[in-house]
Amino acid sequence: MRGDLLGAAILLAYYLVICVLLPTLLKVHLRVPGELVRKMQHVAYSLSVFLLLELFSRWYFAVGAALLLLLLAYPVLLLVEKTSFYQRTFVDRTAKGGELRRQLIYVQLSFALLIFIFWGLLGARWHYVVAVAVMAWGFGDAAAALVGKAWGCRRVINKYIERAKTYEGAAAMILVAALALFFTLLCYAGKVWYVSLPVALIVAPVCGIVELFSRRGIDTLTVPLSAAALLLPLIQLFSFLGW
Repeated sequence: MRGDLLGAAILLAYYLVICVLLPTLLKVHLRVPGELVRKMQHVAYSLSVFLLLELFSRWYFAVGAALLLLLLAYPVLLLVEKTSFYQRTFVDRTAKGGELRRQLIYVQLSFALLIFIFWGLLGARWHYVVAVAVMAWGFGDAAAALVGKAWGCRRVINKYIERAKTYEGAAAMILVAALALFFTLLCYAGKVWYVSLPVALIVAPVCGIVELFSRRGIDTLTVPLSAAALLLPLIQLFSFLGW
């Protein structure tokens, strides 16, 4: 229990320093463009999943820690998002605020659901799936937004696709998600390259398609959950084949 309390303290310190103070410094004092700061913060949130998986002895402590951040941060954001301090400091693309609160809910629920399923229900041997799925979303989605805004010139026209998503951004999403999947499977999950590579090549395009059709920031939930849902049978298939 003492180790889990220490883990919670480390996790909260990580969120405060890496996900709040550092982006604030970059935006306010170093004048880094808001979209770049937003996506750096996005990647930092995704990397925090490793703390949830490694610092806690039981899955329910990890889920509790994920939900604790939601309970602590949500009311604070609700109070400050109408202030000039919030507008100066945070990157929120909605006119009346609320984007950060909504994304906070999506991120922490995504972590909690994945940990509950792939650690709590299926057992600790599957908990690496959580990290693999979250890395595909975290790095892939960041690449899609940055590449799409900087170099995207061919819009994907479809009534079910929200805002100005581009083919260039979608391609970046698939490429970077594939790299994230491959290296997380190889280095964190300990899978051999000839399993990690085909799994990455199969799952990444699905992540790209899901991200394209996800609306109002819900890709924070849909991409990692769909990636995890596909990873499980693929890994089982390769295990059955003796790979």
